[in-house]
Amino acid sequence: MVHFHLNAGLWAALLALTSLQPCSADTRVDLIVRPNGGNVSSPIMYGLMHEDINNSGDGGIYAELIRNRAFQSGDESRYPVTLDGWSPVNGAKLSLKKLPQPLSSALPTSMNVAVPASSTKKVGFANDGYWGMDVKVQKYTGSFYVKGAYQGKSFTASLQSALTGEVFGTTEVPIKKAGNDWVKYDFNLIPRKAAPNSNNTFAITFDAAGVRGGSLDFNLISLFPPTYKNRPNGLRVDIMEALAALKPKFLRFPGGNMLEGNTLPTWWKWNETIGDLKNRPGHAGVWNYPTTAGLGLVEYMQWCEDLNLEPILAVWSGLALDGGELPESRIDEAVQSALDELEFLTGDASTHWGGIRASILGHKRPWKIRYVEIGNEDWLAGRPAGFEHYMKYRFPAFFKAFQKKYPKIQLIASPSVFDGMTIPKPAAGDYHPYLTPDNMVLQFNKFDGLTRDNLTLIGEAASTHPNGGIGWDGNIMPFPWWGGSVGEAIFLLGLERNGDKIIGTTYAPGLRNLNRWQWSMTQIQHAADPALTTLSTSYHVWKLLGTTAITQTLPITAKTGGIGPLYYVAGETERGTSVFKAAVYNSTEPVAVSVQFAGLAGKVKQSHKKAATGTLTVLTGPANPYEYNDPWKHNNVVKETKTKLNAKEGGTFSFTLPQLSVAVLETDSD
Repeated sequence: MVHFHLNAGLWAALLALTSLQPCSADTRVDLIVRPNGGNVSSPIMYGLMHEDINNSGDGGIYAELIRNRAFQSGDESRYPVTLDGWSPVNGAKLSLKKLPQPLSSALPTSMNVAVPASSTKKVGFANDGYWGMDVKVQKYTGSFYVKGAYQGKSFTASLQSALTGEVFGTTEVPIKKAGNDWVKYDFNLIPRKAAPNSNNTFAITFDAAGVRGGSLDFNLISLFPPTYKNRPNGLRVDIMEALAALKPKFLRFPGGNMLEGNTLPTWWKWNETIGDLKNRPGHAGVWNYPTTAGLGLVEYMQWCEDLNLEPILAVWSGLALDGGELPESRIDEAVQSALDELEFLTGDASTHWGGIRASILGHKRPWKIRYVEIGNEDWLAGRPAGFEHYMKYRFPAFFKAFQKKYPKIQLIASPSVFDGMTIPKPAAGDYHPYLTPDNMVLQFNKFDGLTRDNLTLIGEAASTHPNGGIGWDGNIMPFPWWGGSVGEAIFLLGLERNGDKIIGTTYAPGLRNLNRWQWSMTQIQHAADPALTTLSTSYHVWKLLGTTAITQTLPITAKTGGIGPLYYVAGETERGTSVFKAAVYNSTEPVAVSVQFAGLAGKVKQSHKKAATGTLTVLTGPANPYEYNDPWKHNNVVKETKTKLNAKEGGTFSFTLPQLSVAVLETDSD
């Protein structure tokens, strides 16, 4: 495994460049929160975004343990099919073949396992997973397809150490029949003991003497641990639990650049990600590896079901990452694909695609789709022509079609007004700030001047570069760091105080496998070993703010002090409580805060002898603002402190916040 380590000299250099060093500013702020006059905020202010980057799908949240399970490519000119992940057992010879009778047209390549001449041993193959496998005493669910004449009694499926060879569990899979047809085998495997680490493999072996014809062919070899809510073909438990703790309200999918594809023929074709796994050809991923499409359209919708998320569905707009795009004469092809996708998701069983969902896939009840985004970052790939054509004919074609067939769906253009696009009503835009912490702070009031006609989704956001550095001329930071996370907090406060103009916001990318990644800055890092699942500094900030999301803003009047170094917003939550949210950035000393919730006594049902109460939650970080949560150290540099406060007469709470802190004061409802 490879990971970043920044030495003391580099830390010193970064600190010398940063403007996080304190400057003089107001250190006492007295505020009055008015009970009326605010705006209703978006009900889905905080959410998630996913595309398969950093092996965040395959090898990440998608719980499949077998790497290269079906020898997929999606584009063999870019990703030649290989035996990556596979190794022979007891002298077997492994090779790839395209048989005259493949498992399916979607999976034309299979693995041939030739047995050594005169061998009497059990032979076969092993898979080392996505850089290892976690083995516990729990039920694993597996399957594989085999073709060829075999007269043995069974196949043996096993989990064992890649270091010592110790076998943790085996199961015998009885033979169904012999012959030249593809046969599917299903099995359950419960190890007798847990492995001490994740350096393990999965193997299938069989009696060499029972093979007729010298070899057997295998394909779609799969093994799943228990999944979140026990979904077949489901998602990884620990990662889903971490995401659920954020209390997100939406999921934007399937990207991200993955949606666009590297070239016009290789965009993320939704209809190739549904149905039986043997009918999914996989996708030529855009982040230097192919994907299985096991995490497909239906699995994304089930993710939404399991976390009670609003889907924000991105549909292909006719643009590829290499700048290729559909001409105006062919844009109807992309529009029709999007309409078909919506019919598949929302149509009843009497429609063509709704009937496929109901009868073939067994999901009779249509899903609800309220938000559809047209493309992804169409201001970027192939610009200036690609962006010009998006505004000229690509987005207008989608806009016209959706206004006619799905007028109640909130359309979202992939650029925003800040990218230079005039977006027709009632469509919204999508803004993606990847900035330094200082520039995140400068965005605090960016949305104040927007009108409600400029409704905006923040479909991706993160602090990515240090202050005073060389920005995109250099690398992004190795992990979210405390100073950057505080900058994000202030950006989020600015969004919440403009919650009537914002659809929602999400950190991106969310996940990163520690063994292979293309974008280091993610909320959560993970590996085969669940002990390495790490919640970043940004995760803790977004969790605090997201679990106290404002549903109605409340106006604030400053009696003393202003905006900066204390940044703040106030409002009401879905729980009916009042909240004051704040962050301190670039202060010479702690900031004394006095917050009066005017009218609080009338809203809180308490005895007149008992003062109103609230809970103050404060996140603070290390003295070095560039420190981060290191998966290899299992540390957490974020300290959370909860304090019960009693209000003075008039509903006034007083407290002090240190430099580079994030805080939420929530009043008690009774």
